[in-house]
Amino acid sequence: MEYVLLGLILMILMLLYFRVADRFNIIDKPNLRSSHTEITLRGGGIIFWFASLIYFAQHLENNYFFFAGITLVSLVSFWDDIQSLSNKIRISIHFLAISLIFLDLGIFNTLPIWQIFTAYILAIGLINAYNFMDGINGITGLYTLSVMGALLYVNTKVQLFVDGSFIMYSMIASLVFLFFNYRKKAKCFAGDVGSIAIAFWIIYLVLKLIVNTNSLIWLLFLAVYGADAVCTIFHRLYLKQNIFEAHRLHLYQILSNEYKIQHRLVSLYYALVQTGISFLVITLYQKVNDIVLFVIVIVPLIMIYSSKFYLLNKYNVKAKA
Repeated sequence: MEYVLLGLILMILMLLYFRVADRFNIIDKPNLRSSHTEITLRGGGIIFWFASLIYFAQHLENNYFFFAGITLVSLVSFWDDIQSLSNKIRISIHFLAISLIFLDLGIFNTLPIWQIFTAYILAIGLINAYNFMDGINGITGLYTLSVMGALLYVNTKVQLFVDGSFIMYSMIASLVFLFFNYRKKAKCFAGDVGSIAIAFWIIYLVLKLIVNTNSLIWLLFLAVYGADAVCTIFHRLYLKQNIFEAHRLHLYQILSNEYKIQHRLVSLYYALVQTGISFLVITLYQKVNDIVLFVIVIVPLIMIYSSKFYLLNKYNVKAKA
């Protein structure tokens, strides 16, 4: 009953936000590098911050650092959705927010300096990678359900590391968001406020699980997004492009834009592949060496990503014919 009520409250909040966004013209206008063609309301992903607020209001005895952090990244991201901010401001806020969850998890007291530095790069990189991957209908919502579902299973069956309802609140928010976004013509897009807020939530949970189990394999719960984002960055560096500018070189963009595969289907592929990988990780946990497991997962993903070059070449040849 709690989750049904939460869903209804979030649905009402989303509808109210639509009025605000429409009133203040908070919209996403398509351009040559967009994967959509129609003007759509932006910032629907604010639903994730609302979900965190409702959870925090019921658990005032803890989660101060997490809620402060997700509020910081949500505010700066929402501002960026309305009026573009410099990368320095955004990254600075991300650094501060990550510092708060490091404090919460006791990372400053347990890791050497070089590992803390690495953790900052990894956490901030993953948050921005999640944002980079938010480009077609349904991809953020479905991928979030896949990752959070895997974390919930681990929390229930493998290693209790957090209050289960804390994960469930994010999943309910994802379902509400998908109701408006997982359509041929989306009612709204997540915007930076959505993709970065939910990425922050996921990073917090993954780091908490890593601390509790002393194992890095849980990073593989983000393997599909990670492989696509990192490989795309290297590809763009090779092409001498500005990696902070909009582009259409992710594999999902090639499939959606050049090969015209329905957005919702591509989003579903990404979520299903990540679900399969997460199942493999959970199954092989403590049975296979961590490094071996990383190789088993990452190498095939890189090979799949590399198919993009074949697809691009085939498309260009066909376009010239």
